[in-house]
Amino acid sequence: MMQKKSFTVEEIKRKIEQYCVYQDRCHKEVEQKMRDYNLIPEARELILLSLMKDNFLNEERFAKSFARGKFRIKNWGKQRIVRELKFKDISAYNIKTALKEIEEEEYIETIYRITENRNAVISESDIYKRKNKLIGFLMRKGFENELIFKVVNEIVS
Repeated sequence: MMQKKSFTVEEIKRKIEQYCVYQDRCHKEVEQKMRDYNLIPEARELILLSLMKDNFLNEERFAKSFARGKFRIKNWGKQRIVRELKFKDISAYNIKTALKEIEEEEYIETIYRITENRNAVISESDIYKRKNKLIGFLMRKGFENELIFKVVNEIVS
């Protein structure tokens, strides 16, 4: 049987600070990480407060970088970003702030670009089936329905 290595609260705090430095984290991720170390609630609370005080943990910053990253790198739409942030227990205020990171013009350019790219690789001659495939793709990406229909109808006609 392997003995689980035990750490002092100070060591764990440093480990979690490193975890936050590597990449912006949300409270939920940090709390999960602390649960992995089997910390008592009081110690978790102390570490959490210290991380926020020293700005290792900042939910608004996390939400903003999450929104920027998922949009720019994965081409996610706003609905998908909102859904994922809610799943991470991010406040409505921080979600609203995060969405402001996405420029409207860039958002529109992105949906046109990914629709055209996707349309080019779909080997479907039936126009309705082709449109349906594009609509499904854009819905999974998390774009808004009325925007999806507008773009798909412009690109596939």
